[in-house]
Amino acid sequence: MHPSRRTTLLSAALLAAATVTPAASARAADGSPGRRPGRGRVTVPGAELQQISRHDDLTTSALAGTPYTDTADWAGLAAKGTVNPTGVPGLQIDGYFPGPSRLNTLHGWNHDAQFVIRLPDDWNGKLVVTGAPGVRKQYAMDTLVSDWVLGQGYAFAATDKGNNGPDFYTDGRRPGDAVVEWNRRTTELTRAAKAVVAQHYGHAPRRTYMTGISNSGYLTRWQLENHPELYDGGVDWEGPLWRAEGPNLFTFLPTAVARQLGRAGDEDMYAAGFARGSEFLWPYHEKAYWGLTQKTYRAEFDPGYDPDCPGASAGSTVEEIFAPCPSDAGYDYASRPRAVHDAVARVALTGRIGKPMITVHGTLDALIPIRVQSDLYARMIAEQGRSRLHRYYRIEGGTHVDSLYDTYPDRLRPILPCYRAAFTALTAWVERHEEPPASGTVPRPASGDLVNTGSLT
Repeated sequence: MHPSRRTTLLSAALLAAATVTPAASARAADGSPGRRPGRGRVTVPGAELQQISRHDDLTTSALAGTPYTDTADWAGLAAKGTVNPTGVPGLQIDGYFPGPSRLNTLHGWNHDAQFVIRLPDDWNGKLVVTGAPGVRKQYAMDTLVSDWVLGQGYAFAATDKGNNGPDFYTDGRRPGDAVVEWNRRTTELTRAAKAVVAQHYGHAPRRTYMTGISNSGYLTRWQLENHPELYDGGVDWEGPLWRAEGPNLFTFLPTAVARQLGRAGDEDMYAAGFARGSEFLWPYHEKAYWGLTQKTYRAEFDPGYDPDCPGASAGSTVEEIFAPCPSDAGYDYASRPRAVHDAVARVALTGRIGKPMITVHGTLDALIPIRVQSDLYARMIAEQGRSRLHRYYRIEGGTHVDSLYDTYPDRLRPILPCYRAAFTALTAWVERHEEPPASGTVPRPASGDLVNTGSLT
């Protein structure tokens, strides 16, 4: 099955949860240079293609249903009733950096390394950078991050990470190449976005923050470990932990696949790291996450394990794409060849962050189990002597995607309000030296507007 067809099938599944609103008002959408009074041409350094447009409103309330966002890209991430800012005029730049892969079909470009940069007219002097979570594309953070930070005056930049969709693992020549590119593309966009901001507003951003959820939470961790000079701080929302010696996705997802296939029990799941009390979420993750995630990442780092089931390429329908490979139920990462561990080592985290970072993670995450992921990463940071740069908040009742709150409002809570509280705390920490609350577990409120209200205590 052709990769673009497979991506279309998954997009259609995500789109079922999305809402389309009237088209935004846009000008200079043909790629002619956008301008602000007294400013010259804006050029994205290193971009192979860029298109600049001016909008009366850069938020998704206006952009949904236009080419300037992709509703399917952010579908299913936020809880219903989430309130976001609206009415933020400014400039948007869409484009891509040079690269050989063609998995991203947006705009008809069929070209990866796509990005979006948004420049509000009423700028607060700061920049927020993020990347796509999961294997989504550059607009995936529009409702969770872009709308909110634009409403506060931040410039915003996001990347598709250089490869995306269920066939992301086909990009590159060596095992691990696709994920290595995620980090490189994030660094590339950060540098380019800083230059664009300087061109457009007349001076470089006073502060630059890195942030993200899930895979883009991983990007946040990696950037603050490897390029702290580019950022003033970051907020990591449930980033996965990659370690050559484990734990990593391959030390717990095979157990989930085995349970899905009737080859493991609940006690095996608890031993692998899954939280007691998260059992009600497991049927959904069987259908939407476990099988696809294990086989695609295994194809990325260990392509020789099962040639008959290499990844999403083994499926021709949505059901087949999401279904697990039976062989993955017996996948034993510890016994795999040294080359596999070396491939994971290329993208591994160390805990040696160089700038302030706040981590939030739900206690009922049934995809990235908190006990063997963020709990361990917090200990790694401490072992590196960097605890003074880190705060870690375990969000009671939070799970991997906030939209599941709509199904289980009596047992879950959206993490987004706590994430926003964390971002606010980070900026106060960086800019005014106000210490955030001590790390700890944030209890689930018994009442109130859980969708739009949250704190770190």
